[in-house]
Amino acid sequence: MTRRCWTPLLVLLLLWAGPAYPALALTQPADDSTDSASSDAFDGPEDDGEDLWNFDDEEEDVETWATLLRSQALDMALFTGFAALTLVSFFRKSVWLKYVTFVVAIGYMGFAKSQLISVVNIYGVMTGNMPVLRYNLAWYLFAGFTVVSTVLWGRLYCGRVCAYGALTQLLDRFVPARLRVDVPTWLERRAAWIKYGLLGGTLLYFLVTANITAFRYVEPFWLFTRRGSTGLWIGLAVLLIATIFVRNLYCRFLCPVGAALGLLSKLTVFKIKRWSACNTCKLCEKTCEWGAIRGPEIVLTECVRCDDCERLYHDTSRCPHWLILARAKLRATMSSAKTAVTG
Repeated sequence: MTRRCWTPLLVLLLLWAGPAYPALALTQPADDSTDSASSDAFDGPEDDGEDLWNFDDEEEDVETWATLLRSQALDMALFTGFAALTLVSFFRKSVWLKYVTFVVAIGYMGFAKSQLISVVNIYGVMTGNMPVLRYNLAWYLFAGFTVVSTVLWGRLYCGRVCAYGALTQLLDRFVPARLRVDVPTWLERRAAWIKYGLLGGTLLYFLVTANITAFRYVEPFWLFTRRGSTGLWIGLAVLLIATIFVRNLYCRFLCPVGAALGLLSKLTVFKIKRWSACNTCKLCEKTCEWGAIRGPEIVLTECVRCDDCERLYHDTSRCPHWLILARAKLRATMSSAKTAVTG
């Protein structure tokens, strides 16, 4: 077949390929070896600015806040629902609602989203390398809730929102009491400083090396991604086994995020109410699982607002404050009755 016959076939092939590959159809160079007759046969009219091939322009989606909100609305709504559950369980001081919150935190915030506050986020704040706002609205909602709730009430995040903290607190409910080891007070208070050392050490390492990978060795949160080396899984197993004997081991003594939020909690606005009887009563101090009560003082950096002491405060049959008030009221009533009789 002559070259004159191949040329129409080639052009037809390019036209057929045009809708899928418009650049190919419109930029293919002319064949100089093609004779003028063939060229004249397929030359179109002079370009007057119109689309000679009548191809439809592909409309690009215009990115607006409305489209961004629509694409992220489900994530934002789910977290808002979880935050509402957290606050309801907190304000109602409900034990069963707190454990429901734990289950949701583990399932949704942990395994479904793998969304926890990390030292990596602290790195980002230090360097200004934060997620792009318009593409991470749900994350900023989560981070904002964490910061605001910490300033208002203390380490509420550690006590209810953190999936790992929820996991260990839920685990603690199923561990027989006879297996637990009570850490001596003197050791507990000193061990609480370890997490501050880990926070400072990881931040210093990052500033010196600009390497963020160290977080995997000080945070077990990667377990919710189910991706880790053999060494990391072995270390996690050892940590969880140790947690059976020392309740909330990681959260109390080793968590750098807990240390950072503990420092922020010094700004707490709505602190736990204390009674005058708390100066001598040791009931709540013995009950606290976090070592956050020291005599009349509640240590804000250690308290995670677990509600145990607050439920005791409202227990009129156990809290000495209410017993003292009841006795005072009884004495006043008896005194009034005696005065009325003698008068």
